[in-house]
Amino acid sequence: MWQLRELDLGDDRTAREVHGIGLRAYAVEAELIGHPGIPALTESLDEMRASPLRWLGAVHGSRPVGFLAWIRSPADELDLVRLCVDPRWFRRGIARRLLGHVLAAEPTGDVLVSTGAANEPALRLYRSLGFAETGTFEPEPGLRVTELRLGR
Repeated sequence: MWQLRELDLGDDRTAREVHGIGLRAYAVEAELIGHPGIPALTESLDEMRASPLRWLGAVHGSRPVGFLAWIRSPADELDLVRLCVDPRWFRRGIARRLLGHVLAAEPTGDVLVSTGAANEPALRLYRSLGFAETGTFEPEPGLRVTELRLGR
C-alpha cells in the first residue's frame, strides 16, 4: 500500500523520481489531448526543483508513485500546479486522495487548477470534487487548456 507524505526535492533521488513520474504522466496526458507541447515535458530536473512549490507525495515503500505540487498566491488562492500519478499506479484513488489531503490541510481561499481541455479523466476528477470550469485558453497554437476553480 502507499501513504501520503511531504516530499523533499532537495533529496536527489526523490527529485529524480518525481521528475520521472511527471514525464511519464504528462506523456499520457499529451497522448490524451493530442498535443505534445505540455511544458513539463521539456522541463529539466533543475528547473523543476527551482519551482517554489510545496510537494505532497503518495509513497509506496520509500518511492513516490504520485504527487501534488501547489503554491499559495498573494491573493490567498491555492494554485494546484501539478498533479501526477505514475501510469503504473493509475486508477487506485491516488490523485483523489492527494487532492483531498491538500484541500483539507489548506482550507482557506479559492483553489485554481488547469488541465488539457481534452483530458477527460482529470476534468471528471476535478468536477467530482466541486471544481467549476472558468474558461479555456491556448498557451500555444493547438494546446487547449481548461481552467477550473473551487470556490471556498
